[in-house]
Amino acid sequence: MTPLTLLYVPADRPDRVTKALASPADVVLVDLEDAVAPSRKAEARENAAELLARGPGGRAVQVRINHASTPWHADDVALVASLPAQVGARIPKVESADEVRALAAALPGRPLHLLVESALGVERAFELATASPQVASLGLGEADLRSDLRVDGDEGLTWARGRVVVAARAAHLPPPHMSAYTNVRDLDGLADSCRAGRALGFCGRTAIHPRQLDTIRAAFLPSASEVAVAQEVLARVGDAATEGVGAVALEDGTFLDVAMVERARWVLGLLGAG
Repeated sequence: MTPLTLLYVPADRPDRVTKALASPADVVLVDLEDAVAPSRKAEARENAAELLARGPGGRAVQVRINHASTPWHADDVALVASLPAQVGARIPKVESADEVRALAAALPGRPLHLLVESALGVERAFELATASPQVASLGLGEADLRSDLRVDGDEGLTWARGRVVVAARAAHLPPPHMSAYTNVRDLDGLADSCRAGRALGFCGRTAIHPRQLDTIRAAFLPSASEVAVAQEVLARVGDAATEGVGAVALEDGTFLDVAMVERARWVLGLLGAG
């Protein structure tokens, strides 16, 4: 199933982690990094260890660790290494393939979810995505990236977003998830932003509040008309292929060919994420 909703929750708030694990989010992101103050890092790590040590209870869970340049990194990696193997590691501020390989060695067999948050990381996106077979996804950390690029608004991120989408696809990874929309009350703005990201090739989004989950899911699920088109593509092109025909013309003048089949299957596969 393609995860469409990923909910961040600070690990220094065990009550919120418990609620997040019971939420309808497809993935719970237990955060040791930006959402946790330096004075509470050790407490957050202890909470995560206690809550996840027996396993995430069938939930998809990732733990976002602190970067290798921080004093908390080694302890964070040790914590993740002690958790059940299905708990993924979410890696912030990735810029080096060597860094990815070092984490893969420290966390053997564990899924690594990389966040690109700098101009250098964007330039190296494909190199990072292919640094280890353990890389399970590639995404953007847009708050830090905006600062690094010195841009305001979405226009300055358009190229970087496209670059990460292409790198993920070229590396045979799932489409990237969008970064969190920080105004938790502006659900209309969130929906508009999701639609814009979907048009660029993103699929799904991180959230920072449970109230955002339904809006995100609705924005990335295919509409009834998209489902109907996908079903027609599979039916009509499949029949044409059987008859040795490479393309089919619909009544409205649209041409369908075998190259559209994979896209149609992808669209219908998203229904399983609903």
